[in-house]
Amino acid sequence: MLQPLLCPQECVTMRAMAAGAPHVPAFSSEEAQRIVGHLQQPAVFLNMTQGWPVLGWTAENLRKRLGDRSIRFRLGRKEEMNVPQFETQCCYVEASMAHFLNWLKGEAGEDVGSFCDYPRSHFWAYADYKYIARMFAHLPDMFQDVKWEAFGFEGRNGKDSTLWIGTEGANTPCHLDSYGCNLVLQVQGRKRWHLFPPSDTSKMYPSRIPYEESSVFSRVNVTRPDLGSFPAFRHAAAHVVTLLPGQVLFVPRHWWHYVESLDAVTVSVNSWIELEDDHVARVGEAVTRTVVCAMKRAQGDDDDDDERWLNPTEEGVTSHNDNMRYINLALRACVGQQETKPTLESEDAHHPKKRDSGGRIRSDAPFGPCLLPVPRLPRPLQDSGNGGALGTMDEADVSTDDLLECLLHPDVVAMVTQLLLDKQKRTPLL
Repeated sequence: MLQPLLCPQECVTMRAMAAGAPHVPAFSSEEAQRIVGHLQQPAVFLNMTQGWPVLGWTAENLRKRLGDRSIRFRLGRKEEMNVPQFETQCCYVEASMAHFLNWLKGEAGEDVGSFCDYPRSHFWAYADYKYIARMFAHLPDMFQDVKWEAFGFEGRNGKDSTLWIGTEGANTPCHLDSYGCNLVLQVQGRKRWHLFPPSDTSKMYPSRIPYEESSVFSRVNVTRPDLGSFPAFRHAAAHVVTLLPGQVLFVPRHWWHYVESLDAVTVSVNSWIELEDDHVARVGEAVTRTVVCAMKRAQGDDDDDDERWLNPTEEGVTSHNDNMRYINLALRACVGQQETKPTLESEDAHHPKKRDSGGRIRSDAPFGPCLLPVPRLPRPLQDSGNGGALGTMDEADVSTDDLLECLLHPDVVAMVTQLLLDKQKRTPLL
């Protein structure tokens, strides 16, 4: 079995533990929080999770704890394509962890439950985006197994986290998260992360279809890009890392990421950390929801893809009145936001953020054997497409989705958000 590589301090720690000495993390909680608050690029923390009970959350362990409880799994096809396999194009089953593990072993019939119609050789499975607070409401003591306080976030544990269980090939389409930054702990197996900086957004061909609040999807299959259809992606700066059990990946705000499971079974836990700019982002997300719902509803029910524009993670289509109410609530909250407590992006007199001559924040992170920057992919991306021949629509025609891609481009939404905030400051809403 592949074992994770140990950094020098991890080796020292293991020898110390063998001698009976207590484990000492690579960074104190204060140091770790400061690194996360200032770091502007993805990085991997080593030697921070020794002794966390959550590291025992293997798929087999979860099977015992969950018993016969049903979990929703997303199933995608194991086929090489040069377009993303969005969640709207996947199948879904409700099954127990026992059925899932039996399916992985190649069993059939009643032993695999709802998986019986999906040959293991043709499909991968992913129990993704599972809120631990809901999954283990009957076992609340499990929340304490996740110890994000080691990164300075006092009181943050499994109740504020999500669980991901996948098979080899299971993946999350490339996207950026509108809110917060992300800490990801790998528990079992390996996952490969492809990350791209916010400055590459125009090269990622962003789209809000399928629509999911707080997720901006890329229309590019980043592992098999069709550079004929998406030529600017050739110049995107891919940062790639394989995350091993016990390691924690930090994903900064608005970094694009595509994630793929590499081993037969993988388990990971993550938590999104709130940021000061989330108040502005919520206004933009409210505007986005209003435009998407209005235009897709006006498109009519006869379109072939009418049921595919809404991501399965969304509970349903909200009315225009509700959407406008969300916009106004978000505007009021943003304008009226007071600095009542420190956030990751707050500066204080004792620890100001360092900036370069251009006013940009410098990371000054203590990179070393226990904090590794995610490296940029050195080789140029190769075209695996068909010269842009995908699709059958006449190039002169503009579809509803084409219009939405322009109207809801992140830069456009940011501009509309700022205009609304300026208007709110001049004439406060009643």
